[in-house]
Amino acid sequence: MFNRADAVDTAFSERLKSGKLPVIGTSDMPAYMVADLFETMLMNRHLDLLARRSKGETFYSIGSSGHEVMASVAAAARRDDMAFLHYRDANFCIQRRRHIPGAGALYDMLLSFVASSEDPVSGGRHKVLGGLDIFVPPQTSTIASHLPKAMGMAHAVGITKPLGHDGVVPHDSVVLCSFGDASANHSTAQGAINAAAWAAYQGSPMPIVYICEDNGVGISVDTPDGWIATSYKNRPGLDYIYADGRDPVSAFNTISAAIAQCRRSRRPVFLHLSTVRLMGHAGADIETAYRNLAQIEALEATDPLITMAAHLIKSGHNADGILAQYEAMRDRVERAAKRAFKAPKLSGYDAIAAPIIPPKAFHREPMPSVKLPKAKSGKLTLAASLNQALMDVMATYPQALIFGEDVGKKGGVYGITKGVQKQFGPRRVFDTLLDEQTIFGTAIGVGHQDFLPVPEIQFLAYLHNALDQIRGEASTLSFFSKGQFTNPMVVRIAGLAYQRGFGGHFHNDNSITALRDIPGVITVCPSSAADAPALLREALRLAHEERRVVIFVEPIALYQAADIEESDGAWTSEFDRKNKIKFGDIGQHENGKELAILTYGNGYYLSHQAAKNIKAKHRIIDLRWLSPLPMEAILKAVKGCKNILIVDECRETGSLSEELMSKLIEAGVNANIERHCAGDSFIALGTAAYDTLPSAETIAAAANKLATL
Repeated sequence: MFNRADAVDTAFSERLKSGKLPVIGTSDMPAYMVADLFETMLMNRHLDLLARRSKGETFYSIGSSGHEVMASVAAAARRDDMAFLHYRDANFCIQRRRHIPGAGALYDMLLSFVASSEDPVSGGRHKVLGGLDIFVPPQTSTIASHLPKAMGMAHAVGITKPLGHDGVVPHDSVVLCSFGDASANHSTAQGAINAAAWAAYQGSPMPIVYICEDNGVGISVDTPDGWIATSYKNRPGLDYIYADGRDPVSAFNTISAAIAQCRRSRRPVFLHLSTVRLMGHAGADIETAYRNLAQIEALEATDPLITMAAHLIKSGHNADGILAQYEAMRDRVERAAKRAFKAPKLSGYDAIAAPIIPPKAFHREPMPSVKLPKAKSGKLTLAASLNQALMDVMATYPQALIFGEDVGKKGGVYGITKGVQKQFGPRRVFDTLLDEQTIFGTAIGVGHQDFLPVPEIQFLAYLHNALDQIRGEASTLSFFSKGQFTNPMVVRIAGLAYQRGFGGHFHNDNSITALRDIPGVITVCPSSAADAPALLREALRLAHEERRVVIFVEPIALYQAADIEESDGAWTSEFDRKNKIKFGDIGQHENGKELAILTYGNGYYLSHQAAKNIKAKHRIIDLRWLSPLPMEAILKAVKGCKNILIVDECRETGSLSEELMSKLIEAGVNANIERHCAGDSFIALGTAAYDTLPSAETIAAAANKLATL
C-alpha cells in the first residue's frame, strides 16, 4: 500500500499483459517519433524507480514520472530555445541530451543523483536539471523563483536584433519556462507572468512560453478544479492554450502550435498541460497520509507511460516487444547506476566552494577603448559624478542596459540617470513596472543573453521585496553550474540613512546585513565624488570580465553634499577618468598613528567633519568594499595604530562592524578597538530621524574617549 513505486512499476507490465490500455487520442505523429519519445520516458521512469530503491546511494528523489509530456515539449521546441525548468522536468533534459552526439543522457543524470564530482552540470553540488549543451540553466528545487529570470531572458531575446547584439541564442528564439500548478499561485510567479503580459500589452516583444504542468496537487494540498484555467484564460497580454499532457502524443500538435505561435507573435503564451504526479511528492512522502488508496490508484491508472504504450501498439508494435524494451531499460539503468555509485564524490571546502566565484576559464577579455562623451567640467557632486560615470560605462560597454523604476525620461528619483536614455536610447535605458522581483529577474535573464545589466533599486529598503532573486538565483548560478553559467550584473541601490526631506525607515534604511552573507556577491559603497566614478568603472569591469554580481550602494544623503565645512566645496571633485580603484583598494585620509577610524559611506564624510574636534593624531580609512571585506588592505592600514574606532552607520547588531572587529582580534591586532554604530532601531520621521545614528559630534566624542584609555 505504501510502496507506490513498486505499484506503478508492476501496473505497467500488468496493463500491457492484460491488454487493458487507455483510449488514446488521434495524432499524426510518425511512428519513429513516438518510439523516440518512449525511449526518453522509459529512461526517466527507471531513473525514478532506481532513486526510490537506492537509499543511501542517491539523493533528493523528486521524480518526473507522470510529467512525461515534457519530452514532447522538448521535441516541439528548438534546442536553442532556452528553458528554465520545473524540478519534475527530467524528461525534457533527457530528450534534448539524447540527440546530442557524444552526450551521456543516462549516465550524466545518474552522476547528478549520486552527487559525484564528475557530474558535468554541477560537479556534485546538487541534483540539478540543466546543461550548457542543452540551453538549460541549472535549477534546483525551484518553486517559482526561476520565472522572473525567464521573463528577463525573453525581454533580452526581444531586443537582441534591434540592438545588433550577438546573444547566446538567436533573435528568433523563444524562452520556455515550466512550473507546477501550486507554484502558479506564488507571488513570484504572479509577478513574472504579470510583467510579461504588461510588456506584451504595450507591444513590447516578449517571446516566452509559460508551461504550467498541472498535476492537481502541491505536495499534499489539492489545486481546486478549474483554478488554473479560470485564472489564466482571460488575462490581457497573455495567450492561453490547453492540452491534456497525460497523452503526450496527442498533445504534441497543440504544444507545437503554442510554441510556433509564440515564435511568430513574440507574445507570451500560457501553455496549460494536465499531468499526473506518480509515486508521491518525493521519496520521503507517504501519499496515503492525505489520499486514500482508491484515489491514488485512480491517478496511477492515467500513467502517461501506459498511454505511450497504447500509441506504440497502434503504430504496429506488440506488447511483448514493449515489455522487453521496458525491462531492457531497467537493466541498462541498473548497470549504469553501479558505475555511478562508485564514481568519485565531491569533498573538501576548497573543491565545494571553488565555483562560487566564476573560474578564470569563464572570464572575458577587457573591453577595447572607445571614444567617450564629453565630460562635465568643474567640481561635481557625488550625484553628478555618478551620472557622468554612467554615460562613460554605457559608451564603453555597448551590451550594458540600465533599467528600473523611473530611470528613463525622469532620470531616476535623484537624477542619477538623467539624460542617459536620451543619449543611448529607450532599448538600452528603460523603465520597468513597479516590482523589484521583476527588476532583478530582468537582470538575471538579460545576462543569460550576454547583456550586461545595470539595474537600479530605488531605495535600499525595497531590496528586501526581491532578495531571493539575488540570494537564491543570481548568487548560486555559477556554483550549481561549475561556472558554466553566470549572470553578471551591477545593481545600483540608493540607500543608507541621513537623507534630508524624506526621513523614515523606508527611505533611510541603514542595514546591508542581508547582502553581506551571500557567497560570491560583492558589495561596494562610494563615499565621495572623487571615488565614485572609479568604483563604478571597477564594478562594471568585475561584472563584465570576471562575471561577478556586484551591489553598488550609493549613500543618498551624500548625493548633493558639497562641503565639509560651510562653503568649502571639499566634498566635490573634478571628474577624473584616469583615477583607478581596484577591487579591494581602500581609501585613507591623514597618517596619524594614535587613532585609526575605519568607516565607509556617510561615516567617512562625518568623520571628516569630526576631525577638527579629535585630539589624537589620526587617520580616516574608507573601506569602500563592504563584502567581502578587504582585510589584507585593512590590516596594513591600521598597522602601528594604538587605537581603532570602527564607525558604522548601520545597526549595531548584524552590521559589518561585528565582522570587522572579530577579524581584527583574530588577526592579533595589538590595539584598543571599539565600535561606534547606529542603534538597533528603525529610522524615525522628522527631527528624530538622526537620533539613533552616529554624528560628527558623537564620532569625535567616541574617538577622544578611546584615545585616552
